[in-house]
Amino acid sequence: MNGKIILSTYPDLESAEDAAKYLVKEKRLAACVNLVRIDSRYIWKDKFEESGEYLVIYKTTKEKVEDLKKEVETQHPYDIPEVLEITVNDMNKKYLDWLNNVTGSF
Repeated sequence: MNGKIILSTYPDLESAEDAAKYLVKEKRLAACVNLVRIDSRYIWKDKFEESGEYLVIYKTTKEKVEDLKKEVETQHPYDIPEVLEITVNDMNKKYLDWLNNVTGSF
């Protein structure tokens, strides 16, 4: 069984914390999240933008990943949210067991 990581950026700490708490504590779609302050450079509406954002790293399972992605998109404050899925092919068994236990994936 593979672990999954979902990456998404948020405009501020409050929205990142709200999403993380909701998706881990309330929905149990991720076992753990990391919030990382980042500086982003991108094109938006044909204009070069520079902004501070928060990268949220969601750690979940294969069984929960689609529900997690849908929830991230549904509650996200951006018009076009970044939702990137990464498959983790090599994860220590104890950590994977913990992910499965917390999310109810078996």
